Amino acid sequence: MTAASEEYISTGEWTSLNASETFDLGKQVGMQLRGGEILLLDGPLGAGKTVFVKGVAAGLEVDADEVTSPSFTLVNPYQGRLPLFHIDLYRLDAGASAAHAVDLDELITNEEAVIVIEWAERLGKYPLPPCWHVKIQGDGDAARSIIISRGSATKD
Repeated sequence: MTAASEEYISTGEWTSLNASETFDLGKQVGMQLRGGEILLLDGPLGAGKTVFVKGVAAGLEVDADEVTSPSFTLVNPYQGRLPLFHIDLYRLDAGASAAHAVDLDELITNEEAVIVIEWAERLGKYPLPPCWHVKIQGDGDAARSIIISRGSATKD
């Protein structure tokens, strides 16, 4: 996972007034991806995490209509200009067992792939290389605050 060591994805805070704006921000991020990135998504149910991932997929030239939440399948793979693995850990217990359930050890060795993980906090202290964090705050019809930052995978 060497490509993600550089700062080339826009970081900061955005306000999204609707799902279309959340999708568009995800698409902008997807267009910047080079492969080897891990994006950790954080936000309550209904915040728009999957909408953001649909945008990322569109930026990777994946048909966004094909992107669905992997809540039950755990991992949905897609092929665009780069491989995309959309992971949802919501139904799993916290800790390293969550990572093993989705075969994360193998997925992160693919330097061409983009890995997007919803409910990444379930990984606990599972060691990941530096990641991009996407925090989505808000739900329902309210505007969303979307914060994109760079840092280690675990929070102290």
